[in-house]
Amino acid sequence: MVPPLASGPQPDAVRPDPHASYERALAAPRADRHARAVVSAQLGRPSRGNPAIVHTCVFGLPTVVRVDPRLDDGTPFPTTFWLTCPVMRSRVGRLEADHAMVGLNERLQTDEDFAAAYAAAHERYVATRDTLGEPLPGDPGAGGMPGHIKCLHVHAGHTLATGDNVVGQWTVQHSTPAPCRGPCVSAEEVARRMERDG
Repeated sequence: MVPPLASGPQPDAVRPDPHASYERALAAPRADRHARAVVSAQLGRPSRGNPAIVHTCVFGLPTVVRVDPRLDDGTPFPTTFWLTCPVMRSRVGRLEADHAMVGLNERLQTDEDFAAAYAAAHERYVATRDTLGEPLPGDPGAGGMPGHIKCLHVHAGHTLATGDNVVGQWTVQHSTPAPCRGPCVSAEEVARRMERDG
C-alpha cells in the first residue's frame, strides 16, 4: 500500500484539482492490480470497466476513476467518471436525499446560461468517452445529460476528473469540505480483495 500523503483525521479530504482537464483524465494509465483492489474495496464489489484513477484524496487514495464505455462483456456503460470515495458518495447522497435535484432541474428550465453550459459539458463528455472506444448507440449522456439531472454522483465525478460541468461544480461545492477520519481502506482489506478477485 502506498503511504498516505496525509495521516489522521482531515477536515477537507477531497479537494478539486485546479489542473483537472479532459486531457489529463484521458492520459491517466489503467489501474494496476493493486489499484483495482483499492477501488474494489472502496466500492464493496469488484471494479469494472478497466478503471484508471483520475482524482485522488489527500490520503492518496482514488476519489474518481475513468472507465471504458463498454464492460468486458460488451455491455454499454455510459458513465465515464465514477465516484469511488465513500465519504463523497455519502455526502452527495445526502444532497440527493434533500431533493437538491428538484431545484437544479428547475434551474435547467429557467436559467438559459446554466442549461447551455450543461449541454456544452454533455458534448465534451460524450466526445471524451468516444475517444475511449466505439461510440455508444445514440451517444447517450450520463446522469441525465443533457436535458435532465438524475444522478449528482456522476456529475461530481465528472467535475473532479475534468473541472467541467456546472452541475458537478455545484455538487462538489455543496458537498465539500469533506471531513474524513483517515484512509478508507486498509492494506489488509486491499490484500483480501486481491486474493478474492484474482
